[in-house]
Amino acid sequence: MRGLYSSKTKIRQQIFTEVARFAYEGGDYSKFESLPYKIIPGEISTYRESVFLERAIVGERLRLAMGLNLLSADEQAPISTGVEESMIDEKVYEPPLINIIKFACHSCPEKRVFVSNGCQGCLEHPCTEVCPKGAISIVHGKSFIDEEKCIKCGKCQSACPYNAIIKQERPCAAACGMKAIHSDEYGRADIDYNKCVSCGMCLVSCPFSAIVDKSQIFQTIKALQSDTPVYAAVAPAVAGQFAGLPATKIRNAFKALGFEDVVEVAVGADLCTVEEAKDFMEEVPAKQPFMATSCCPAWSVMAKKTFPDIASYISMALTPMVLTGRLTKQDHPGCRVVFIGPCAAKKLEASRRSIRSDIDFVLTFEEVAGMFAAKEVDFAALEPDEKPLSFSSADGRGFAVSGGVAKAVVNAIHRMNPEREVKIANAQGLDECMKLLRMAKAGKYNGYLLEGMACPGGCVAGAGTINVPEKSAAENLKSKKSSPFETACESPYVDILPELENLYNEFSHKNKE
Repeated sequence: MRGLYSSKTKIRQQIFTEVARFAYEGGDYSKFESLPYKIIPGEISTYRESVFLERAIVGERLRLAMGLNLLSADEQAPISTGVEESMIDEKVYEPPLINIIKFACHSCPEKRVFVSNGCQGCLEHPCTEVCPKGAISIVHGKSFIDEEKCIKCGKCQSACPYNAIIKQERPCAAACGMKAIHSDEYGRADIDYNKCVSCGMCLVSCPFSAIVDKSQIFQTIKALQSDTPVYAAVAPAVAGQFAGLPATKIRNAFKALGFEDVVEVAVGADLCTVEEAKDFMEEVPAKQPFMATSCCPAWSVMAKKTFPDIASYISMALTPMVLTGRLTKQDHPGCRVVFIGPCAAKKLEASRRSIRSDIDFVLTFEEVAGMFAAKEVDFAALEPDEKPLSFSSADGRGFAVSGGVAKAVVNAIHRMNPEREVKIANAQGLDECMKLLRMAKAGKYNGYLLEGMACPGGCVAGAGTINVPEKSAAENLKSKKSSPFETACESPYVDILPELENLYNEFSHKNKE
């Protein structure tokens, strides 16, 4: 659960910290073998039935944190297998991004409805009356559900005046808006990668921490230790993510990790806003019935997988991450750019052939927290920097919260054409996003601008966040108030947008050849 410090959070943080320390200190790769013993010391288990199982799970998590594939449970191999090849300063990524450590999975039931001890054996028995399949009977004065007849509709749960009937669903599957999680032959969770969009909501929801995404921490640190300058491109959701790190110290904090400087992805959000505003005015309704925003990669991939016939109605504007990377590399030729944000799906977006040259690595806030811990960066001792990170608008920073993208685009349209009326509809969470697109396909949103966010609450609730999403949203609002101007149209970078698009078109053409 995001914002909750638990044993799951602690282990994740230890793993990111140890991998970061392993990278910063360097040395023999065989040291990797001892890390599970450092993270899980002693002879007595703390979290599971066996200390050996705990270390085996940590070993697989360490491999994923190095960007490596899982080892098969029936394969006899050291956890450092392949580590030496991954100790480089370049991107290491082989699908899939989201992985299930099978022997860490609790094999939760997919879905069930059962009667708890709270049943009072009441006279009315409303549960038996509402059940459409006659699956509930009274046994020894208490309600009893016949699992073979039950269709898990939940009507009995709603009818029970004592809340004694519980409807349970596997947490990872319940969180997956793509319905991509099912059971394998042993009852363990399994991912259908043809459906998965790598939003990471299953990762967040698994209480057993059996679902893990791959990381690029090690490779990023090796790049920081090279002679090539590396820039941190921080997402608008950064506000309030690192406890004790105010906005005035963000630049120096990242410099302490080895970054050359910090740039705001909100600058790219401004450019994306202007482009989407222009697209909407030109395309809707003259060429297409509605337009959907493009900045959330999980939402975009979901739409293309599930609604291919209306996928072309998603804006073709480059995302804030890509535009920021492109702008940074234009200002600093030969540099590398690391996107740092709350999103797991951005790792996949940055691996597409058309944008590999612009974003070299992607890290989440949670992973960067491990780097801060490994380097023992003392936020309190850092000097504040009066120079702003960049000149971005309040609307650009507002991309971090649900509804913020559509609001920014509408504000830009009104600046360009005050007479233009724009109707908007937005959804958060892939379940709701799919409903939105179904209604749009049916013609319910003709003339609308649609915004979809895969994570409920927006980017502030992404899989890689640290802070409580509600608190992050409040911090984002404070960040917006400190912006030098209100709308994206006022950005000093707007004039170079065509040049950045031309670079994109040239690169895309070369990769198609």
